[in-house]
Parts: sequence; structure tokens; C-alpha cells
Amino acid sequence: MQQTRTVTEGAMILSIYMVLLFISFWVPFVGSLVLWLLPIPFILYVMRHGLKPGVFVWVSSLFLTLMLLTPMALPLTFTFATGGLVIGEMFRRKKQAFAVLLAGSLTFIATLLVNFIISIVLLDIHPIETMQEMLYESVVTAETLLSSIGQSESGDVLTQMETFIDQLMVITPFLFIVTGIGYALFIQWIASTFLRRLKYEISTFPPLREWSFPKSFIWYYLIMLILLMIGFEQGDTMYTVVMNLTPLLEMAMIIQGFAFIFFYFYNKGVTRAFPITIVIVSLFMPFLLSIVRILGLIDLGFDLRKRMNSGK
Repeated sequence: MQQTRTVTEGAMILSIYMVLLFISFWVPFVGSLVLWLLPIPFILYVMRHGLKPGVFVWVSSLFLTLMLLTPMALPLTFTFATGGLVIGEMFRRKKQAFAVLLAGSLTFIATLLVNFIISIVLLDIHPIETMQEMLYESVVTAETLLSSIGQSESGDVLTQMETFIDQLMVITPFLFIVTGIGYALFIQWIASTFLRRLKYEISTFPPLREWSFPKSFIWYYLIMLILLMIGFEQGDTMYTVVMNLTPLLEMAMIIQGFAFIFFYFYNKGVTRAFPITIVIVSLFMPFLLSIVRILGLIDLGFDLRKRMNSGK
């Protein structure tokens, strides 16, 4: 009886997934929103029936994608179905939210890397080079448009954009890591919201004011800054390492800084709307992000939150 139920629900899950995949692949705009729901059927199925039946449904989804759609849709299924499988298993084991995020992030990074390699080896398409070509065309179009309306002084901005585009190949690992973490975080949030409505017990992230990175991160960051000041020739291994680790550690310090801001206003009894406004404004003003990053460094280095608590 249980086996029949498992198979029946598996067929239902596959049907729901294929409908979502069709919408994601063929319906403009709506498809880009539905895309984020693709892992949900797998997460729910694995939570209800375990990993082994989930793997069978995963294999079946790859086969159905190939048969009913196009091989170009396989990367979507491979990426989101695999992510759903892992996140669902972590939820089933009742792991903490950060453990789920870590497993999901590593899974999405791995699937993105596999898709990247297959694209180069089998299709002879380099995704980063293709992205660079598209961005260069956009810069040329913008330059032509600005010149036609007499805005030639914007050349410095366009030069900075071209420099960034040139660096895309170097910071490919950084792009993979940030994209994988972003996918995992967003899908985990959607899945948690959905599953809690179904009365599942899902571990939630602690409040942002309680977030803190290990103290060793400050030393990693300082080492990267020193290496950045020393400078390496483009193409050297150390140049690639520094160019990828530095922005990752900067992001960590920014998150640490925002965590302290939320902690500070929470201690002062100020409504959350105020720190949320600071976060939103900072994201659009780079110089404010620099201040937040410095604040994160100070908080991590001098234990500001512990000092504030002990000073009460």
C-alpha cells in the first residue's frame, strides 16, 4: 500500500513539475517567476518519501524533459531538480537553516559548474564569452546613443563598464559561488514559506542581528588586502585567487556590518523599518556600503555586540 502511494505521488509530482517546466520554458515573463518554483515538487516529495524514491523521480524528470521538451531544457531540470532533492533531504533530516543553505549552495554551485563544462565541451559554447559579447554590444549601443545626444562626458563610465566586462573571465569562480548561494537562499526561503503553510516543522534562520562570521574571516580579509596592494600580473594564479576571494570577503564584512546595525537599533528599541531603510539605501550608494563594511570589520575585530551587551 505504501509503495503504491509512493509511486502514485511520484507520478503526480512529475506531472506538476512538467507543467511548471513548460511554463518556465515557453511563457515569457511569467516563466521567469515560475522558474523558482521548479524545486518545490522535489523538496515536498523527498520530505514525504525519502531520498531513494526522490532519486527515481529525479531520473524520471530528466528523461521526461528530454522526451517532451528539448535538450536545451535539460540544464534547467538538472539544476533545479538536483537542488530540490538536496534541500528536501536536508529539511527531512531537520537540519538547521544554515546547514540547509550550505548544502543547497554547494549543490547549485556544482550543477552550474557541470552545465558550464558541458556547454563548453559538447556544445562548443563558452557562457562567459557569450555574456561578454552581449555586454560589449550593449556598451557600444549605449556609447552610440550617448554620443547622439551629446553626452560624450559619460565616456569614463563606459570605460569602467568595459573594464568590468574584461574581468568577467577572471572572476568566474566568484560568479559561480554568489549565484549558487543566491539560488539556494531564495529557493530555501520559498520552500520554507510553502512547507510551513503545510504544517511542516522547518528550521528558520536566526534574526540578522544575531548573525556573525568566524573571527578568522577578518584575518583572511586583511591578508587579501595586503596581497591586493602588492599586486600580481593578470593571468597569474595569485591574481585570480585575490580577485575572487576579495569580493567574497567584502560581502561577508558587509553582512557583518548590517547585522551590527540591526543589533544596535534592536538594543535601542527602534523599529525595524529604520535599519531596513539603511540596508536598501546602502545597496544603491556604494560609499555607504564601504562604511558598512568598515563597521563589520570593527564589530568582528572588537566584539562590539558583546561589549554593548556587557555594558548594560
